[in-house]
Amino acid sequence: MDPIGIAGTGRVAQALGRLLAERGEPVVAIAGRHLPRTRGAAKFVGSGAKPVALAELPSRATHILIAVADGAIEEVARVLANSGMARGVVLHTCGTVGTEVLAPLASAGVSCGSLHPLQTVATPEGGVVALPGSAFAIDGDGPALEWAAAIALLLGGEPLRIPAAQRPLYHAAAVMASNYVIALMDAAAMLMNASGTSEKASLRAIGPLVRTSVENALNLGPVLALTGPIQRGDAETVASHLNALAGAPASVCGLYRSAGLHALDVAARRGLARDRADSIRRLLEGREGKNG
Repeated sequence: MDPIGIAGTGRVAQALGRLLAERGEPVVAIAGRHLPRTRGAAKFVGSGAKPVALAELPSRATHILIAVADGAIEEVARVLANSGMARGVVLHTCGTVGTEVLAPLASAGVSCGSLHPLQTVATPEGGVVALPGSAFAIDGDGPALEWAAAIALLLGGEPLRIPAAQRPLYHAAAVMASNYVIALMDAAAMLMNASGTSEKASLRAIGPLVRTSVENALNLGPVLALTGPIQRGDAETVASHLNALAGAPASVCGLYRSAGLHALDVAARRGLARDRADSIRRLLEGREGKNG
């Protein structure tokens, strides 16, 4: 089996390293900038992984995962290339760029690719639980693409072939499905709090609603899962919401309007009558009382 090295000591690096090691893959080394942190990451990965300097990785591993901040990938690639890496395979875990950031390694003869987990990783421990079964965006040349797909399948996930030109679009979708859901929940909790509930009670209250809505969208599809005043064409209720939001932060009000406009498009696909949709659109766009 080919020895594996991990460049990076963050949440994704630790989680992937631990998962690979638990599945019998030979993760032999973890490299980072700060030795104490690198030692901690190596301990978390386990299976005898050694904490090393980045320049040492090429002498220890033929297969390397670069799991660092997006802006640091090119620098890591240069260090690995300057340290004599001229064969083997390297994958990075960034979701927005392709293999161009690994150009120094590709020029040296290394097979280069990418492996981006379509999952949120808040802690290394959480990543170990969440990453198995997730989708992974993969790309690269022959051996790199094969290794990326093999890792995805080893973790029980689905490999998605996303070419470099489409990766920003793919990553925008990921952000909306994860980070923006958090933003929506925060805005909803703020409004619940303003209605008289405590912050903790607000989150407890919306929890079942959020979970059921997400499950319905995943199981039925967003069009059939949509409920509520916009799906019903209830302009009076939408107007009452907007009036109540007059004292809310501008970001929350703007979020309600923007999300409502897209919900209106979803409702139109569900069969919402044109006249009702137009009435609600005028409200959400702030054109109430105006012609057109």
